[in-house]
Amino acid sequence: MVKKVGVAILGLGVVGGGTYKTLVEHHDFYLKTQKVDITVQLVLDLSKERMDELGVPQECRATSIEEVLANPQVDIVVETIGGIGAAKNFVQAALREGKTVVTSNKELICKYSHELEDMAKRKGCGLYYEASCVGGVPIIRTLLDGLQANRIEKMMGIVNGTTNYILTKMSNGGANYEETLKEAQRLGFAEFDPTNDVEGFDSTYKLSILSSMAFHTKVPYMNIFREGITGLSGEDIAYGKEMGYTLKLLAIGKQSEKGIEARVHPTFIPSSHPLAGVNDSFNAVYLTGDTVEDIMLYGRGAGALPTASAVVSDVIHAATHSDIKYSTFKNKETAERGVKFVADFSSAYYLRLSVEDRAGALAKISGIFAKYGISLVEVVQKGKTNDKEEPKVLLIIITHQTTERAVNHAVAKINETELATVDALIRVEK
Repeated sequence: MVKKVGVAILGLGVVGGGTYKTLVEHHDFYLKTQKVDITVQLVLDLSKERMDELGVPQECRATSIEEVLANPQVDIVVETIGGIGAAKNFVQAALREGKTVVTSNKELICKYSHELEDMAKRKGCGLYYEASCVGGVPIIRTLLDGLQANRIEKMMGIVNGTTNYILTKMSNGGANYEETLKEAQRLGFAEFDPTNDVEGFDSTYKLSILSSMAFHTKVPYMNIFREGITGLSGEDIAYGKEMGYTLKLLAIGKQSEKGIEARVHPTFIPSSHPLAGVNDSFNAVYLTGDTVEDIMLYGRGAGALPTASAVVSDVIHAATHSDIKYSTFKNKETAERGVKFVADFSSAYYLRLSVEDRAGALAKISGIFAKYGISLVEVVQKGKTNDKEEPKVLLIIITHQTTERAVNHAVAKINETELATVDALIRVEK
């Protein structure tokens, strides 16, 4: 028996437009393969031009959220507006009316899923957000319905296409950060205000959502260590490449007896690692489960049709499943009592130092590292700095595994001396 389902789309931007196009053009395909008759009943957007461009029929053009919610033929509301202003109000209103919601809004889900899920439970409707993380890559469905047999021990993800594009171009072309960012903006890979991407906020929201699902406990974004890519130098990317490493902005989550580690920062990984080959605007998540061991999901992390694929997947799932799954953990604003978060995490480190060219300088620096229990894997001299008045020796150091606190203490101590300055510090995942 064919089930009829009506959809309303809020917002006809990149994702909303892709969703409308996909639902309309694939209607007969879904009818044949999924036995569900999905029709777009209403579309709400301020732009008449955008409606015209996509060919939205006049009778499907809503003028207010009230019109959408009052329509009994609308079963599922798709929110692709973004942000946490009108989008939050509209989603809450839809849930209050008992309408299932599908959203691509990672900030909304990261910050308010506890409120929204509680509303959905009270009304017995669904809240789906596959498209909120990693574009068209089905990471959330994999965690929910593909990896339940596993205790997830670790995840590392390239979950932001803008930063991955910038780092790929800096690595391959040798351009500096500012030049590459301008090129990314010109091509539409970066926003006019790129702060959300380049400072790691976007990746942090996504890591909060994904690590909460993977570890079955709330991982609030406030508990995630965050560092962006704005301070990176092409010089360090090149040196790392020479030493067999590739630089990526990684979202990292780990679960162990010590607690949960959640961090977003630029990271050197071995160039042989599968994530090292994920370039340009592509995204990937590398997972380690105690049963399945290592798997990687890879694909387009953004864009109209890849993200629409995830949105429509949720629409179809909601339309074809009467049972509704909610979070496997207590979904509150803050973490559950007793959950430990590891702030002083362990890592290897890459450091670039400018050192006085005098006897005993390296021994002094080595002594500082030894004082804080840091052993060195590799020390490479890269000639001298370009300072004409007082040229210094340029040293590249890779440490063994140590703690964040230890390396920060050592860096502060080195910078206090008159012998050297630490000009770059990048974490290394081996």
